[in-house]
Order: sequence, then C-alpha cells, then structure tokens
Amino acid sequence: MLDILFIGLSLASILLLVALGLAITYGAMGVINMAHGEMVMIGAYVAVLSGIWLKASLLLAIPLAFVVTALLGLLIERVVVRRLYGRLLDTLLATWGIAILLQQAVRLEFGLSFFGIHVEGLGAGLQNVAVPSYLQGTFRLASADINAYRTFIIAVTAALTLATWFILYRTAAGMQVRAIIRNPKMAAACGIDVKSVNAMTFAFGSGLAGVAGVMMSGFKTVFPDMGTTMVVDGFMVVVTGGVGSLFGTILSSGLLGEINALVAVGTNDILARAVVFGVVIFVILVKPSGLFSFKGR
Repeated sequence: MLDILFIGLSLASILLLVALGLAITYGAMGVINMAHGEMVMIGAYVAVLSGIWLKASLLLAIPLAFVVTALLGLLIERVVVRRLYGRLLDTLLATWGIAILLQQAVRLEFGLSFFGIHVEGLGAGLQNVAVPSYLQGTFRLASADINAYRTFIIAVTAALTLATWFILYRTAAGMQVRAIIRNPKMAAACGIDVKSVNAMTFAFGSGLAGVAGVMMSGFKTVFPDMGTTMVVDGFMVVVTGGVGSLFGTILSSGLLGEINALVAVGTNDILARAVVFGVVIFVILVKPSGLFSFKGR
C-alpha cells in the first residue's frame, strides 16, 4: 500500500509543479495560458537535448529547463499576453495558437527539416532521457519497495514548493503578487508596477512547468504533444484548490494524484481519470470558488 501512495505522491508532485504556475498566473493576471502545457514539453526537450549535445545529466537539466522556459514565458508575456490583459477569450485563443506553434516548431525542428537538416533530439519521433544510475531501482521502506526516481520527484517538488512559498510570503515581490491577486487596481493605485510583476510571475510559472517536464522525461517518452493534456490537469488542480491559493493548490494536487493512483491500481487509467473528473466536478458544484480561495476586496 505504501508503494501505491508513493506513486500517487509522485503524480501529485508533477501536477503541483504544473499547477503552481497556473494558480499564481491566473490569480494575478486573469490569463488562461493554454501554452502552459507546452512549457512542460519544452522542459522535457531541454532534458533530451542537454543529454545529447552537452552530455549533461538529468540533474543539470533541471536548472537549464527552468531558465529556458522562464525566458520563453517572459517573451510570450511581453510580446503577446501583455497586449491582451482584461480580454480573457482573446488570451485563451492567443496562447492556444502559441501552443500549436511551439508544437510544430519542435516537430519540424524549427524549420530546419525543410532544408534537409536533422537536429538530433527534435522531430516528430519519440525521445527518451536516461535516468542516472543512483536514481534507478528501488529501496526498502517499511516492508515496501519504493521507487528511487519517484522519491526524487517528490523531493524536488517539495523544495520548489517551499521556495515558492518563501517568495510569495517572505519577500517584497511575493507581497506585490499577493496584492495583485487580491485587487490589481488597488495594487496599482498603491504604486505597484503591475505589468512588471505580472511578467516576472508569468516567467516563474513557466519555469516551474519546465522543471515538471524534466521530471516527466525520466519515466515517460518525450514527444511534441506531451504537454496538451497537462494544461487541462493543471487547471483542474487550480479550480479545485482555489485560484491564487498556494495551500489549496498543494492540497488539491495531492488529493487528485492519490485518487488517480489508487483507482488506476484497482481498475485502469481511463476509469481513474474519469473518477478524478468526477471529483473535480463535485468540488466545483459544492464550492465553486475552490477549496481554499482568496477573497477579493
């Protein structure tokens, strides 16, 4: 039973990394970023390419993926999203278009395939990332065999969640983000540079999604469409936990991850996903604002 709980925790950890950025971004900016799943995909490809071209390990790929996806997120915010604040449907369509462009860019190797140039690690095929030997296999804990790599995922997620909490609740920048989540107009009236804070928030959320992609690449094949379902899963966590609530995001990701793992072990993955959707719908019906949501002023 303990090994199943660890599987659920590892799934919850991936969900949490994806949802943290969505929760903060949507809470602060009111933007539904449909390209967020593609940040997961880009992070996974950073792990693939760094392993092939730099001979870097999975551990080095984590900070690399964070920097690459954060910079890409910053570019998207400054070029596209910033021009569409307050236009929810427009941002949804625009970021969906960006998601398609990113997928096709990877599939077509950034256009180089048209000139007969192949970049190893890119393209429409499936890619794999080697897990370091010391993260392979299992170890014994309370008479249960625990997967070492899944434990590593949980540890990395815990560290990044703690860092996110510290930034949000113990720094001036975090206080500004929370003020914008509560009331952006009042925050602007108090002298907060809302656009700059939103840009940094968008970049930070994208960086977390990139790290989630690296974590996924260790136990899943990497392909251009892998992030499509992740944005849906991430938003399910956000709406269940409550927009802008760090604690709610952590709790809902753990709840949905464990439900998915327990039902999947007893039945199959398809039924497990259906049960998760049922739980999310029930929470929305009972508490439309989520389990733990900020109250606007």
